[in-house]
Amino acid sequence: MPRPALPDPATPATPAMPVAPAGGDTPRGAAVRAVLPGLVTALVVAGACLALTAWVPVLPGLLLALLLGAGARAAGLLPAALDPGLAWTGRRVLRTGVVLLGLQLAVGDLLDLGAREVAVLLVTVAVTFAVTRWLGPRLGVGRTLSLLVATGFSICGAAAVAAMSPVADADEEDVATAVALVTLYGSLAIVAVPVLAGALGLSDRTAGLWAGMAVHEVAQVVAAAGAVSAAALSVAVVAKLARVVLLAPLVAGVGVARRRAGGPSTTGRRRAPLVPLFVVGFLAAVLVRSAGLVPDVVLPAVKPVTTLLLGAAMVALGSQIRVDRLIRTGARPLALGGVATVVALGVSLAGLLLIG
Repeated sequence: MPRPALPDPATPATPAMPVAPAGGDTPRGAAVRAVLPGLVTALVVAGACLALTAWVPVLPGLLLALLLGAGARAAGLLPAALDPGLAWTGRRVLRTGVVLLGLQLAVGDLLDLGAREVAVLLVTVAVTFAVTRWLGPRLGVGRTLSLLVATGFSICGAAAVAAMSPVADADEEDVATAVALVTLYGSLAIVAVPVLAGALGLSDRTAGLWAGMAVHEVAQVVAAAGAVSAAALSVAVVAKLARVVLLAPLVAGVGVARRRAGGPSTTGRRRAPLVPLFVVGFLAAVLVRSAGLVPDVVLPAVKPVTTLLLGAAMVALGSQIRVDRLIRTGARPLALGGVATVVALGVSLAGLLLIG
């Protein structure tokens, strides 16, 4: 019986044809498919909230969206399949909404803060950062976590935590805890600021400045001030952006101080930008609007789209409030976040009332 012919060693083997993923899917396609369920859910819930509040204006739409997201998470109504899309919405859609918000402002609006109001803002940031960082170790909270909480609560929430984490050599647990605290107390401030502003009889401008100077996340500021009025929202965004601009010098200053003190070197992780890119996009949108490059017929359509995107982000942010994670952090970090929030709210309100 003849033997089968053996391949000639001098002849290169024919490479095997690559096998396409099952269903012809690509890694990018798989990523899109993973994100879509949560994204669509957030958009649908946000649209329903905004439609409901337009019909029965009892609760602001953005606040209602956040509360529904938090309630669904606490009740265990969110399947795991929604988590990737909700996390993506809380980051990407939020930032897109903030950038589009810039099309509703002009440069003249950004120059609207007076010198005394800027002074109150600077004092609020400085006192909140200093008190939180000083108090943390005395409450038994680690210095690294205290630094992250101080940065997030005094500047701009999770974006500030991310920017400071490489400088602080923070591990994932500290970063997650700081972001959870920002989400919790910022969400509480969304409810507290409009209620207290009404009870105290604050003007729309004062209420907006208060929200911009004291509430943590940009989206949380939008929700809190938007619950007061459109005028409050405009000045709140200006005040908040003024705080965000302070992120770069704060992170750079802490980095220099740690190197001079012989602190640990930074890790090999990629550094977050000192000024978040969505803030740059926001300012670019303001400049485009100020230069008259946006047709007048486009502007009326931008506002509802922006509101819908911010509403979807509120649903996503609410769904990320995980009570179990906050319980595991213990009472001391929770106490530190509570004190930092009270300091930011108290110092800014006292300053605004003092300058009249």
